Amino acid sequence: GVTLKLRASATPGDYTNDKGETIRATAPHIHDRVRWTAPIHAEDFRALASVTKVMPKVTIPSPMVLHYFGGREGISRTAYPDLDLFWSDIVDAFRREIGALYEAGCRYVQIDETAVAKFGDPKIQAVLASRGDDWRDLLKLYTSVLNAVVADKPAGMHIALHSCRGNSAGHWQAQGGYDLVAETVFGTFNVDSFFLEYDSPRAGDFSPLRFVPKDKTVVLGLISTKSPVLEAMDVLEARVAAATAYIDHDQLCISPQCGFASSMVGNDISWEEQEAKLHLVVAAAVKFWPS
Repeated sequence: GVTLKLRASATPGDYTNDKGETIRATAPHIHDRVRWTAPIHAEDFRALASVTKVMPKVTIPSPMVLHYFGGREGISRTAYPDLDLFWSDIVDAFRREIGALYEAGCRYVQIDETAVAKFGDPKIQAVLASRGDDWRDLLKLYTSVLNAVVADKPAGMHIALHSCRGNSAGHWQAQGGYDLVAETVFGTFNVDSFFLEYDSPRAGDFSPLRFVPKDKTVVLGLISTKSPVLEAMDVLEARVAAATAYIDHDQLCISPQCGFASSMVGNDISWEEQEAKLHLVVAAAVKFWPS
Protein backbone atom coordinates (compact mmCIF):
# COMPACT_ATOMS: atom_id res chain seq x y z
CA GLY A 1 0.00 0.00 0.00
CA VAL A 2 2.76 2.51 -0.84
CA THR A 3 3.08 4.81 -3.85
CA LEU A 4 5.57 7.58 -4.63
CA LYS A 5 4.31 11.02 -5.59
CA LEU A 6 6.07 14.18 -6.75
CA ARG A 7 5.23 16.87 -4.23
CA ALA A 8 4.46 20.36 -5.57
CA SER A 9 5.25 22.11 -2.29
CA ALA A 10 8.52 22.16 -0.36
CA THR A 11 9.31 18.98 1.51
CA PRO A 12 12.34 17.87 3.51
CA GLY A 13 13.16 15.78 0.44
CA ASP A 14 13.89 18.57 -2.05
CA TYR A 15 17.45 18.63 -3.43
CA THR A 16 19.68 21.62 -4.16
CA ASN A 17 23.24 22.29 -5.35
CA ASP A 18 25.92 24.99 -5.10
CA LYS A 19 24.11 27.04 -7.74
CA GLY A 20 20.84 27.01 -5.81
CA GLU A 21 19.17 24.82 -8.42
CA THR A 22 16.43 22.59 -7.01
CA ILE A 23 15.18 19.12 -7.82
CA ARG A 24 11.75 18.29 -6.48
CA ALA A 25 11.77 14.94 -4.72
CA THR A 26 9.20 12.21 -4.54
CA ALA A 27 7.51 11.49 -1.24
CA PRO A 28 5.85 8.20 -0.30
CA HIS A 29 2.09 8.08 0.19
CA ILE A 30 0.75 5.15 2.21
CA HIS A 31 -2.78 4.34 1.08
CA ASP A 32 -3.27 0.89 2.63
CA ARG A 33 -1.89 -1.32 5.38
CA VAL A 34 1.82 -2.09 4.93
CA ARG A 35 2.47 -5.83 5.02
CA TRP A 36 5.49 -8.03 4.27
CA THR A 37 4.38 -10.81 1.91
CA ALA A 38 7.63 -12.29 0.55
CA PRO A 39 11.41 -11.73 0.61
CA ILE A 40 12.43 -8.61 -1.30
CA HIS A 41 16.23 -8.86 -1.41
CA ALA A 42 16.95 -12.55 -0.82
CA GLU A 43 17.38 -13.46 -4.50
CA ASP A 44 19.62 -10.44 -5.05
CA PHE A 45 21.78 -11.60 -2.16
CA ARG A 46 22.03 -15.13 -3.52
CA ALA A 47 23.01 -13.84 -6.96
CA LEU A 48 25.75 -11.63 -5.52
CA ALA A 49 26.97 -14.29 -3.10
CA SER A 50 27.41 -16.69 -6.02
CA VAL A 51 30.13 -14.52 -7.59
CA THR A 52 32.18 -13.53 -4.56
CA LYS A 53 34.11 -15.27 -1.80
CA VAL A 54 33.27 -12.66 0.85
CA MET A 55 30.01 -11.89 2.63
CA PRO A 56 28.01 -9.44 0.51
CA LYS A 57 26.32 -6.52 2.21
CA VAL A 58 22.64 -5.94 1.49
CA THR A 59 21.41 -2.37 1.80
CA ILE A 60 17.80 -1.64 2.70
CA PRO A 61 16.01 1.69 3.20
CA SER A 62 15.33 2.99 6.65
CA PRO A 63 11.83 2.40 8.05
CA MET A 64 11.67 6.12 8.78
CA VAL A 65 11.60 7.03 5.08
CA LEU A 66 7.91 6.12 4.96
CA HIS A 67 7.13 8.88 7.44
CA TYR A 68 9.88 11.51 7.16
CA PHE A 69 9.23 12.80 3.65
CA GLY A 70 5.43 13.01 3.77
CA GLY A 71 4.61 13.23 7.46
CA ARG A 72 1.20 12.38 8.82
CA GLU A 73 -0.53 13.70 5.71
CA GLY A 74 1.29 11.12 3.61
CA ILE A 75 -0.30 8.28 5.58
CA SER A 76 -3.94 7.36 4.97
CA ARG A 77 -6.12 8.03 7.99
CA THR A 78 -8.48 5.35 6.76
CA ALA A 79 -5.76 2.70 6.70
CA TYR A 80 -4.05 4.10 9.80
CA PRO A 81 -6.29 6.13 12.10
CA ASP A 82 -3.67 5.40 14.76
CA LEU A 83 0.01 5.88 13.87
CA ASP A 84 1.00 3.30 16.49
CA LEU A 85 -0.52 0.69 14.19
CA PHE A 86 1.43 2.12 11.26
CA TRP A 87 4.73 1.82 13.10
CA SER A 88 3.86 -1.66 14.32
CA ASP A 89 3.28 -2.79 10.72
CA ILE A 90 6.52 -1.16 9.55
CA VAL A 91 8.59 -2.77 12.30
CA ASP A 92 7.05 -6.17 11.58
CA ALA A 93 7.78 -5.90 7.84
CA PHE A 94 11.40 -4.90 8.36
CA ARG A 95 12.02 -7.61 10.93
CA ARG A 96 10.59 -10.23 8.56
CA GLU A 97 12.81 -9.00 5.72
CA ILE A 98 15.92 -9.13 7.89
CA GLY A 99 14.91 -12.64 8.96
CA ALA A 100 14.45 -13.69 5.33
CA LEU A 101 17.90 -12.36 4.46
CA TYR A 102 19.38 -14.35 7.33
CA GLU A 103 17.67 -17.49 6.07
CA ALA A 104 19.19 -16.80 2.64
CA GLY A 105 22.65 -16.74 4.24
CA CYS A 106 23.15 -12.99 4.57
CA ARG A 107 24.98 -11.83 7.69
CA TYR A 108 25.55 -8.16 6.82
CA VAL A 109 22.71 -5.65 6.42
CA GLN A 110 23.02 -1.89 6.08
CA ILE A 111 20.09 0.38 6.86
CA ASP A 112 20.15 3.67 4.92
CA GLU A 113 18.93 6.20 7.49
CA THR A 114 18.86 9.56 5.72
CA ALA A 115 16.55 11.51 8.02
CA VAL A 116 18.23 12.10 11.37
CA ALA A 117 21.46 13.57 9.94
CA LYS A 118 19.32 16.31 8.37
CA PHE A 119 17.87 17.49 11.68
CA GLY A 120 20.85 19.81 12.19
CA ASP A 121 19.77 21.96 9.21
CA PRO A 122 17.59 24.94 10.28
CA LYS A 123 15.77 24.81 6.93
CA ILE A 124 14.81 21.18 7.52
CA GLN A 125 13.71 22.01 11.05
CA ALA A 126 11.48 24.79 9.66
CA VAL A 127 9.90 22.57 7.00
CA LEU A 128 9.15 19.90 9.59
CA ALA A 129 7.71 22.48 11.98
CA SER A 130 5.46 23.87 9.23
CA ARG A 131 3.72 20.51 9.01
CA GLY A 132 3.50 20.14 12.79
CA ASP A 133 6.57 17.99 13.46
CA ASP A 134 9.28 18.92 15.96
CA TRP A 135 12.60 17.36 14.96
CA ARG A 136 13.36 16.52 18.60
CA ASP A 137 10.17 14.48 18.87
CA LEU A 138 10.95 12.75 15.57
CA LEU A 139 14.44 11.88 16.79
CA LYS A 140 12.96 10.11 19.83
CA LEU A 141 10.35 8.36 17.69
CA TYR A 142 12.78 7.28 14.99
CA THR A 143 15.22 5.98 17.60
CA SER A 144 12.55 3.74 19.11
CA VAL A 145 11.45 2.50 15.67
CA LEU A 146 15.00 1.70 14.52
CA ASN A 147 15.77 -0.13 17.74
CA ALA A 148 12.54 -2.10 17.48
CA VAL A 149 13.50 -3.19 13.96
CA VAL A 150 16.90 -4.54 15.05
CA ALA A 151 15.79 -5.92 18.42
CA ASP A 152 16.40 -9.67 18.70
CA LYS A 153 18.34 -9.64 15.42
CA PRO A 154 19.52 -13.10 14.31
CA ALA A 155 22.76 -14.30 15.92
CA GLY A 156 25.78 -13.33 13.83
CA MET A 157 23.95 -10.67 11.83
CA HIS A 158 25.95 -7.43 11.54
CA ILE A 159 23.72 -4.36 11.27
CA ALA A 160 25.24 -1.16 9.90
CA LEU A 161 23.62 2.26 9.70
CA HIS A 162 24.42 4.61 6.83
CA SER A 163 23.65 8.26 7.53
CA CYS A 164 23.81 11.12 5.03
CA ARG A 165 22.01 14.25 3.90
CA GLY A 166 20.64 12.96 0.62
CA ASN A 167 22.34 12.73 -2.76
CA SER A 168 20.96 12.79 -6.31
CA ALA A 169 22.67 14.03 -9.47
CA GLY A 170 25.21 15.91 -7.35
CA HIS A 171 22.44 17.66 -5.39
CA TRP A 172 21.78 17.28 -1.66
CA GLN A 173 18.85 17.70 0.70
CA ALA A 174 20.42 19.24 3.81
CA GLN A 175 23.58 20.58 5.38
CA GLY A 176 24.87 20.70 8.93
CA GLY A 177 26.92 18.52 11.23
CA TYR A 178 25.89 15.57 13.38
CA ASP A 179 26.17 17.65 16.56
CA LEU A 180 22.47 17.85 17.49
CA VAL A 181 21.82 14.13 17.02
CA ALA A 182 25.19 12.52 17.79
CA GLU A 183 24.63 11.61 21.41
CA THR A 184 21.32 9.93 20.60
CA VAL A 185 22.32 8.26 17.33
CA PHE A 186 25.74 7.01 18.39
CA GLY A 187 24.81 6.31 21.97
CA THR A 188 21.39 4.66 21.65
CA PHE A 189 20.97 3.29 18.10
CA ASN A 190 21.48 -0.44 18.61
CA VAL A 191 23.61 -1.10 15.52
CA ASP A 192 27.14 -2.44 15.10
CA SER A 193 28.67 0.19 12.83
CA PHE A 194 28.02 3.63 11.33
CA PHE A 195 28.73 4.67 7.75
CA LEU A 196 28.92 8.48 7.88
CA GLU A 197 28.94 11.08 5.13
CA TYR A 198 32.06 13.21 5.57
CA ASP A 199 33.03 14.22 2.04
CA SER A 200 32.26 17.94 2.29
CA PRO A 201 32.15 20.77 4.86
CA ARG A 202 28.36 20.40 4.86
CA ALA A 203 28.80 17.34 7.11
CA GLY A 204 30.52 19.32 9.86
CA ASP A 205 33.60 18.32 11.83
CA PHE A 206 34.57 15.12 13.60
CA SER A 207 33.84 16.22 17.18
CA PRO A 208 30.48 14.35 17.34
CA LEU A 209 32.46 11.10 17.08
CA ARG A 210 33.30 11.46 20.76
CA PHE A 211 29.87 9.94 21.50
CA VAL A 212 30.61 6.68 19.64
CA PRO A 213 30.92 3.75 22.11
CA LYS A 214 34.18 1.82 22.16
CA ASP A 215 32.56 -1.32 20.79
CA LYS A 216 31.25 0.34 17.60
CA THR A 217 32.96 1.00 14.27
CA VAL A 218 32.75 4.20 12.23
CA VAL A 219 33.30 4.12 8.48
CA LEU A 220 34.32 7.60 7.34
CA GLY A 221 32.74 8.47 4.00
CA LEU A 222 35.62 10.71 2.91
CA ILE A 223 35.58 9.88 -0.80
CA SER A 224 32.82 11.68 -2.66
CA THR A 225 30.46 9.97 -5.08
CA LYS A 226 28.99 13.35 -6.08
CA SER A 227 32.14 14.53 -7.86
CA PRO A 228 34.55 12.88 -10.34
CA VAL A 229 37.53 14.66 -8.74
CA LEU A 230 39.86 12.08 -7.17
CA GLU A 231 40.76 12.87 -3.58
CA ALA A 232 44.43 13.27 -2.62
CA MET A 233 45.90 10.57 -0.40
CA ASP A 234 47.61 13.08 1.90
CA VAL A 235 44.30 14.90 2.44
CA LEU A 236 42.58 11.64 3.34
CA GLU A 237 45.38 10.77 5.74
CA ALA A 238 45.12 14.16 7.43
CA ARG A 239 41.36 13.81 7.82
CA VAL A 240 41.63 10.35 9.37
CA ALA A 241 44.23 11.73 11.75
CA ALA A 242 41.88 14.60 12.65
CA ALA A 243 39.11 12.12 13.46
CA THR A 244 41.38 10.27 15.91
CA ALA A 245 41.23 13.29 18.21
CA TYR A 246 37.72 12.04 19.09
CA ILE A 247 37.72 8.29 18.43
CA ASP A 248 40.31 5.50 18.49
CA HIS A 249 42.12 4.85 15.22
CA ASP A 250 41.23 1.16 15.36
CA GLN A 251 37.51 2.01 15.42
CA LEU A 252 37.77 3.76 12.06
CA CYS A 253 37.48 2.60 8.45
CA ILE A 254 37.21 4.46 5.13
CA SER A 255 34.77 4.25 2.21
CA PRO A 256 32.97 6.27 -0.44
CA GLN A 257 30.42 8.58 1.15
CA CYS A 258 27.47 6.91 -0.61
CA GLY A 259 26.72 4.55 -3.44
CA PHE A 260 27.92 5.85 -6.80
CA ALA A 261 24.40 5.96 -8.24
CA SER A 262 22.73 7.28 -5.05
CA SER A 263 19.38 7.00 -6.83
CA MET A 264 17.99 5.98 -10.21
CA VAL A 265 18.99 9.45 -11.48
CA GLY A 266 22.67 8.72 -10.90
CA ASN A 267 25.59 11.12 -10.55
CA ASP A 268 27.89 12.81 -13.06
CA ILE A 269 30.74 10.35 -12.64
CA SER A 270 32.03 7.82 -15.17
CA TRP A 271 32.70 4.12 -14.68
CA GLU A 272 36.46 4.77 -14.91
CA GLU A 273 36.25 7.54 -12.29
CA GLN A 274 34.28 5.25 -9.99
CA GLU A 275 36.88 2.51 -10.42
CA ALA A 276 39.69 4.95 -9.61
CA LYS A 277 37.93 5.95 -6.40
CA LEU A 278 37.49 2.33 -5.37
CA HIS A 279 41.19 1.70 -5.95
CA LEU A 280 41.85 4.75 -3.77
CA VAL A 281 39.70 3.28 -0.98
CA VAL A 282 41.77 0.08 -1.02
CA ALA A 283 45.09 1.91 -1.14
CA ALA A 284 44.07 4.22 1.70
CA ALA A 285 42.89 1.33 3.87
CA VAL A 286 46.16 -0.54 3.36
CA LYS A 287 48.18 2.58 4.18
CA PHE A 288 46.21 3.78 7.19
CA TRP A 289 45.55 0.34 8.75
CA PRO A 290 48.49 -1.82 7.62
CA SER A 291 47.81 -4.55 10.20
